[in-house]
Amino acid sequence: ILLASMDGYRAEGDWNQRITALAMRLRDAFGRQPQLAAVWGRYASSGAGSRLVMEEVLQALRASGLPDEEIPARYHRLAVLLSALIASEAGISTITPDEHEQGLELFRVAVLGADPERFPTLAHFARDVRPLGVDRHAAFEGILAAHLADIEAAIRPR
Repeated sequence: ILLASMDGYRAEGDWNQRITALAMRLRDAFGRQPQLAAVWGRYASSGAGSRLVMEEVLQALRASGLPDEEIPARYHRLAVLLSALIASEAGISTITPDEHEQGLELFRVAVLGADPERFPTLAHFARDVRPLGVDRHAAFEGILAAHLADIEAAIRPR
């Protein structure tokens, strides 16, 4: 999957655009074979595809202006974040429509039915709290953007 996701990939744009484009390619590739996303999230790959992905992310981080000594730790955090988000999104995509509806009903009962005496804050926000499976693509993109903004903040002169 990693090798296929890198097929035809061209590093274009700044470091942030490169990492974002790569993350979207990985999400789409694993979205087509979601059962493998959880495996990727648990075990490191040592194949050519893995090395291509690692090389691109490391090159993009280096192009960002981060000091070399910060790049391995930033890479690791980014790799953990992406594998977790992709595995989570893939897991949601494998449930049946009936399982999805059951899960939503259980969520509604648990959240909307929260006892305001015992769970006052949950009861207050109940109508606005969304289930984990709702709008995964936007959540993925927002979480990735926030993480890349954190890296951007570390690059700026202090």
